[in-house]
Amino acid sequence: MNLDLTSIYERMPDFKNHEEAREWFKEEFGDDFLLRSSDESNGKKVFYYHVVKDPEVYQQYMESFASPVQHEITNMGTFESYSTVEISEDGGISFSI
Repeated sequence: MNLDLTSIYERMPDFKNHEEAREWFKEEFGDDFLLRSSDESNGKKVFYYHVVKDPEVYQQYMESFASPVQHEITNMGTFESYSTVEISEDGGISFSI
């Protein structure tokens, strides 16, 4: 999957909160939009999601965390298999590619 951030930003409405943003991204990306973690930053809760672009490579990467065997990443393909979307509790959006 090729993510065109310009196109996403142009289609994206202004979100009032995390729930609105999550629903919009879930409609856009379906099962390829996955919650990974959450944290607090500057007094706001922030949720970190992955948009999976290459499911096979991404799955292998995620499975490596559960394996007792240390895996070595030898190319950038692993990190190119997903993009991170940060959604704050007030609906602010940030992308990491």
